Amino acid sequence: MGRSVFLTSSPCDDNVPAGVSLPCIFFTRNRFVMELQKRVAPGGVMTMVAAYPEDARGNDEMLATFAGCFAYHGMAFREAHMLDSRNSSDAKGLIAASDVVLLAGGHVPTENAFFHRIGLPALLQRFEGVVMGISAGSMNCCDPVYAQPEEKGEAIDPDFRRFIPGLGLTEIQIIPHYQMVKDNILDGMRLYEDITYGDSMGRSFYAIPDGSYVLVENGRALLYGEGYLIRNGKMRQLTVEEDIIQLPV
Repeated sequence: MGRSVFLTSSPCDDNVPAGVSLPCIFFTRNRFVMELQKRVAPGGVMTMVAAYPEDARGNDEMLATFAGCFAYHGMAFREAHMLDSRNSSDAKGLIAASDVVLLAGGHVPTENAFFHRIGLPALLQRFEGVVMGISAGSMNCCDPVYAQPEEKGEAIDPDFRRFIPGLGLTEIQIIPHYQMVKDNILDGMRLYEDITYGDSMGRSFYAIPDGSYVLVENGRALLYGEGYLIRNGKMRQLTVEEDIIQLPV
C-alpha cells in the first residue's frame, strides 16, 4: 500500500455552499479533492495530531471541522480521534489503527516538541496510509525542519533554532501561506528578503499559497498549483495555478 503524504499550506476553502454547516470545505482546485479521494476510502479511521496539545477545546473544534470536511467530500470516517495531551500515552495504538493521520497547523516549534514527546517520527516511519499536513504540520514532515521565524522576537533571538529535527517523511520543505505572509515585517525585518532568503543558502524552500500542495509518494514529489523556489538567497516562480510539476527529491 505504501504511504502518501500531502503537504498543504491550507486545504480549507472558505467559500462554503449555502446550507452547509461547516466553517470551511476543502479546495477542489489543483485536483486536491480528486487526489485525496483516490487515496482515502470512506469508512476508515482518522487521527489528528495536535499542534497545541493542551488546547482541548480548540483541538476538538478542529477535529470536528476536518472530519466534517472529509465527510462533505464523500470520505466520511467511521472513527475520528484527536491525539493531544489527554491521550498522548495512546499514540502508538491510535496511529497504528488509523488510515489517515492529520498533522494540525500551529506554531512549528511547539508542535514539533509534542511530536517528539509522543515518538511520532518512529510511529510514522512504519505507517502505511495517508498523512496530511496542514501548515506547520506540513513543515514538520521534513527533516530537518525549517522553522521560519513567526512570532515577535524569534527573528532576533540568538537561541531560537531555525533548523530542528522533524518527522523525516520527506526532504521537501514547504513554507505555507505565501499569499498572506510574503510582505510581513518581523522584528523590523522583511520576513522573506531579510530573513528567509539568508536561511536558504545551500537549501531549497518551496513557498506555496493556500490551495497549493505537494504530494509525496513512491519516491517522488509533485507540486500542484502555484509555487516558488527559494534557494541560495534568491526566489523564482516555478508554477502557476493548476500546474503540476515533479520536484527533485
